[in-house]
Amino acid sequence: MNEPQSFPPPLTSELLAPTDPYGPSAPPSRRRLLKLTAIGAGVAGIAGAAGLAGATSAAAVTSGLTSLTHPGVLHSLTDLNRMRTKVAAGASPWIEGYNAFAADFFSSSSYVVAGGRATVTRGTSPEDGNIDLWYDCNAAYQNAVMWYITGDTAHAYKALEIIKSWTDALQTINGADAELAAGIYGAKLAAAVEIMHYTGPSGSWSLSELAATVAMFENIFVPLINIYGDGGYGLMGLKGMLQIAVACNNLTLFNDAYHAFYTNSCCGLTKLIQPGTGQCCESGRDQAHTQLILGSLAEICQTGWIQGLDMYGASTSLLLSGFEYTAKYNLGNTVAYDATFGRCNWHWAALSTTGRGTFRSIYEMAYNHYVKRAGKSAPYTAQVAAALRPEGAPFQCDHPGFGTLLFSL
Repeated sequence: MNEPQSFPPPLTSELLAPTDPYGPSAPPSRRRLLKLTAIGAGVAGIAGAAGLAGATSAAAVTSGLTSLTHPGVLHSLTDLNRMRTKVAAGASPWIEGYNAFAADFFSSSSYVVAGGRATVTRGTSPEDGNIDLWYDCNAAYQNAVMWYITGDTAHAYKALEIIKSWTDALQTINGADAELAAGIYGAKLAAAVEIMHYTGPSGSWSLSELAATVAMFENIFVPLINIYGDGGYGLMGLKGMLQIAVACNNLTLFNDAYHAFYTNSCCGLTKLIQPGTGQCCESGRDQAHTQLILGSLAEICQTGWIQGLDMYGASTSLLLSGFEYTAKYNLGNTVAYDATFGRCNWHWAALSTTGRGTFRSIYEMAYNHYVKRAGKSAPYTAQVAAALRPEGAPFQCDHPGFGTLLFSL
């Protein structure tokens, strides 16, 4: 039974200040087109404007796909059926993961919808509608998963209520960090839309309602994320673009994100993670942003895998190197640091201790692919995944979280 739950108190700017990824207080500036000026202490170097100007100049790389697989954002039908079967059987570790997932506030069919709103503002005060949107995106996605696992239509209709409320209302996403809102929240909402589109109860979503949701994505979200910014900031747009492309069944948008993943000189894979070492371009910033980047790359690769593309294996499984480097360091070990490797517009002089030892709920996805599916060695990633198991909620709306349920193989 799902008991009614009160709406959690809004997060204040004081609470958000130390940890909010790419949030209002996070230095340096997160603008897509930044003024390249050296500010603050400890800066190892700042690239010239040409770094961003040439970020998408590489020759086109396309997926080679002629169609997209559905459901195909984070979870295939096989994945969804595995969750349902394992939970019904009470099999470990899925049942432990499910118990954590089902107990979460956003998984309740009694969740009270926060939106929709006509305008959402992130990064500029007041941030009207920002928390409402990410709360609702979490609840839409988690209720969609709950629907498939339990067969309880209350969850299905809650997910659809949320999706339709934003489809009907949303007109603008703005603010200094509009790209982050569109990318991060759009990715989560797209995962919910994909599940409900292809598995929802018969007659629960009309063709016209679905078309309106696609139009919302393509007219409001996509224009904010198709100019990829620098470092993790740009990656959030890239993640949103890939997930939204699948939910909209738009192969052109998918190929745009696929191309950026491989070639963008400020937020492509080899700019985010250093080949040969696994150092992240924001390892000198703090460990929260570093793990935000790794988890988002894993989400991209997971969706690519469902589409038949081994993005996990790109650049000799470079993402695995990133996970291993970061897990090793955050477990208390010593790792090398190259101060010349950073973002296009910002380098850090030393490896950051800020947030060291605090792990995000991102490790099960990488562990299950690289170790259990691909048979690779990942001792540090495996150690973190085991320590977190069953993996819990994500930070805010940044990732799916709950990887023990969602990604165990």
